[in-house]
Amino acid sequence: MSEKFSVIIVEDAKLELKGTEEIFRTEIQEADIIGVAMNEKELYPLLQKQVPDLLLLDLGLGGSTTVGVSICEKVKKEHPAVKVLIFTGELLNEKLWVDVLDAGADGIVLKTGELLTKYEIQSVMAGKRYVFNQPVLEKITERFREVVMRDALRRKSIIEYDIDRYDECFLRHLALGYTKEMISSLRTMPFGVKSLEKRQADLVARLFPDGEQRGINVTRLVVRAIELHIIDVDNLEADE
Repeated sequence: MSEKFSVIIVEDAKLELKGTEEIFRTEIQEADIIGVAMNEKELYPLLQKQVPDLLLLDLGLGGSTTVGVSICEKVKKEHPAVKVLIFTGELLNEKLWVDVLDAGADGIVLKTGELLTKYEIQSVMAGKRYVFNQPVLEKITERFREVVMRDALRRKSIIEYDIDRYDECFLRHLALGYTKEMISSLRTMPFGVKSLEKRQADLVARLFPDGEQRGINVTRLVVRAIELHIIDVDNLEADE
């Protein structure tokens, strides 16, 4: 028989709360629900009375999508031993998932598909971090694949077009709107304006096939570098 543990459920939808309690009653009988709260105000008196082993926390409470993140952060700071499992209907707000993981949540279960199962609860109680159900894992896998493919394309272009770190730095700062005078003043670019003009012409020659090089301005050059994944528009940061 599994070891008993205590749970507080935070959920503001009465019907969903009833369904969650039923899941515990029928599937996770080793759990002792010591309290339920519909909002932040109801939760803290429960915590003062008894700190649970597990806090099952909805993110969207009272129309706010961020209060759950604040609760998680506060509970983890004041009671580090408490396991916090997010059980949420926020299916599309992936930034919210990142925020609550940064706040210390041990896992996220979306209210879709197979919902909450004994597996997620047992995994969290066993001390595992980043416990997710299938819908979250599918999203993570999709994003992982996108990042891997983008990096692979970037590596291929860097080799194929013989791009060195100065080329990348030059193109990245052009994309950020820097002039050649501004770029020449960077610590990472030990070149004068004339040298940068030559580098730009050389990049045009490399990135565009023969016969397409006339009239290629800075904007077109930067767009081409983005198309080839030489620079990443999602990670454009300036050097000092």
